[in-house]
Amino acid sequence: MRTPILSTQQKRYYASSLYRQNENEAAEYTLSPTTYQVVSGYKNQKNKLTEKKIKMKKSFYYLLMLMLAFTLAACGSADTPTEEVVEEEPTQVLENEEPTDEPEPAATEEEAAPATQEGEDNMLAKVRERGVLKCAGNEGLVGFGFRDPDSNDIVGFDVDFCKAIAAAVFGEGGADKVEVIPTTGTTRFTVMQSGEADVLIRNTTWTSSRDTDLGLDFGPTTFYDGQGMMVRADSGIEMLTDLDGASVCVQAGTTTEKNLADVVNALEIDVDSQVYEDNASTVAAFSEGLCDGFTTDKSGLVATQTTFDNPADYVILEETMSKEPLGPAVNHGDNNWGDIMMWSTYCTMQAEESGVTMDNVDEMLETDNPVIKNFLGVDSTFGEAMGLSTDFCYQIIKQVGNYGEIYDRHLGPDTPIKLARGINAMYTEGGLIYSPPIR
Repeated sequence: MRTPILSTQQKRYYASSLYRQNENEAAEYTLSPTTYQVVSGYKNQKNKLTEKKIKMKKSFYYLLMLMLAFTLAACGSADTPTEEVVEEEPTQVLENEEPTDEPEPAATEEEAAPATQEGEDNMLAKVRERGVLKCAGNEGLVGFGFRDPDSNDIVGFDVDFCKAIAAAVFGEGGADKVEVIPTTGTTRFTVMQSGEADVLIRNTTWTSSRDTDLGLDFGPTTFYDGQGMMVRADSGIEMLTDLDGASVCVQAGTTTEKNLADVVNALEIDVDSQVYEDNASTVAAFSEGLCDGFTTDKSGLVATQTTFDNPADYVILEETMSKEPLGPAVNHGDNNWGDIMMWSTYCTMQAEESGVTMDNVDEMLETDNPVIKNFLGVDSTFGEAMGLSTDFCYQIIKQVGNYGEIYDRHLGPDTPIKLARGINAMYTEGGLIYSPPIR
């Protein structure tokens, strides 16, 4: 077959198209000799152009790098005077200062506080600057928080735990730097939320809603309690079901109000709840005969019974209506302040377990017992992690006493309440009072 005759322009176009489609050497040999020569020439010509472009690019890059090097060198020379000026400033300051061999001052307690406190609401610094710990408490519950008729001071079991925190914060003499803010069952939470008080210690039950919705962080339970019912001894009421059709006095804003409703519904009885603003008005209504029963925590019932003219005229039913773990609480937002509240409380418990009291705490500083030496700060710097002194537990026990001493002082056998320890005994004696290791 005769090879077709192509013009020069057709040959170039045809060769360019074929070359772009397939650069495989084997494919090129399928062409006619005339066409193959054109394709090979086109390929050689393209390779030469490509090599030329690569050489031009390399030259351009070399030139660009050379210009960049000159630019950097010029910038470095321009910065030299600035560096010399910076070096002269400390020399001038040193000439005006007198040489001294004294060491730099040690960091203050606030400066030694852990870095995690940065950016938080540092309550420890605020309390120390103010010079007093503000504690939301009770002034109407004998044994726990009430106003002493002789001194007019608010005293009690709960108040002593306010003093324990103050002793930890302020050190020697700190237990006296406490201001108790009287609150009711309703106002205690608003006082905390407004920032008027630093800590809440007012026979307050630890519940999930208070821990979350109200923004409180609870500390160790200081008193394990349960709700009870008081009636008149001659009422004929011997158990809760006997209250069907009766009326009960209860304080507003407390867990006892809701617990009463839950128990009444569970027992399927009809009870008329008479709600009063505070403990004093609730007790007054019951003592005046406006209600058949009076309900609150059993510890509160015992304390209230001692205030009546004829305590024997009243009885507390054996049934317990709820769990009421009572203890201190602080606002969310300052973990370190929560730690101070927690470990100050635990110090009193550990001291009772270890046999450390107000009277022997100084002697115990010389003990060989490693547990005692640790929590008293002899062989430990534990307190420094919270911005406290290393002997903060020692200060608490020396000024306030251990848990057992606090309990006996306000609730024990030598008080009008005479409340047995029960489940509030140390765990070593079958109770629930227990401190984690302080080390």
